[in-house]
Amino acid sequence: MKKIRNIITAFALAALIIPMDLFSQVYKFSGGPSGGTFQYYASAISTIAKKNNIRVLASSSEGSIENIKLCNSGKSSFGIAYSGNVYEGLHGKLNQDKSKYEYVRALGFLYGAPGQLIVKKGSKIKSLKDLAGKKVGVGNAGSGAAVNAELMFKNLGIWDKIKVEHLGYREAADAFKNNQLDAFWVFAGFPNASVLEVALQEDIQLLDIWKELEKSGFFGENPYFQKVVIPAKTYSGQNKSVTSFQDATLWIASKDTPDDVVYKLLKNIYSKEGLAAMVEVHKSATEMSISGGIKGIVTPLHPGATKFWKEMGVLK
Repeated sequence: MKKIRNIITAFALAALIIPMDLFSQVYKFSGGPSGGTFQYYASAISTIAKKNNIRVLASSSEGSIENIKLCNSGKSSFGIAYSGNVYEGLHGKLNQDKSKYEYVRALGFLYGAPGQLIVKKGSKIKSLKDLAGKKVGVGNAGSGAAVNAELMFKNLGIWDKIKVEHLGYREAADAFKNNQLDAFWVFAGFPNASVLEVALQEDIQLLDIWKELEKSGFFGENPYFQKVVIPAKTYSGQNKSVTSFQDATLWIASKDTPDDVVYKLLKNIYSKEGLAAMVEVHKSATEMSISGGIKGIVTPLHPGATKFWKEMGVLK
């Protein structure tokens, strides 16, 4: 019995002496709704990470706002969120949520997330205000898409007049095809898989919304949004380019995610091979680059990210 106790003690001491391999841990990465661009990115980064011996588990979520909360609490190590949401969360300015999410750290810029409002071609809906009294899919509750839709429609004074449906992109696309929605809102990189699918089965059009929102003062109140043009032929049957607005989509992390894990992941993802793999997964990843790595970031960087971007000469 004494010999067994000595063996157990020896193993216990060895466990204290031998440091735990950080890269043997599993790091949860919260992406977004099924069919959305967030989930493509989370899965792609997870795959590249595993090839480089870092165990990252991609997990679906409601989107930007939920990812901020999960990373802030440490329930997720990584996530994807809009820069505007991260900024508002840091300062306690999220819509209907004045909590401060101060433990979220930015890692890098992924792509611009443009707002896309889809209606059926030939519809009498020619402007955002025409959506009053209509059924509109705005994204999952808790998603950045839904938050920005509410922000936009409240600015125009029609939020309470719209029949809001909180549906993910794929569910909204199905409802739209079945005439259960008059329009649906996507806040993601284009081309979006769910919109592509709808466009192959229905004649659609995207609303040109920039001028209407600019006239209402929307961009003066929300200066982190940027103008973006969605080119003609992005979707089947879309014959004209439209002007909308976008936010920067960021890769984020919990402040407690180990610095060396963050550093190694950034080094792998923003390598020549990593960037090429990201573009294969989603066309919007062509926006990712070393030189534009911290574009749109207005909140604190993770220390591991600071080290990486300094080495790359992006940060001084």
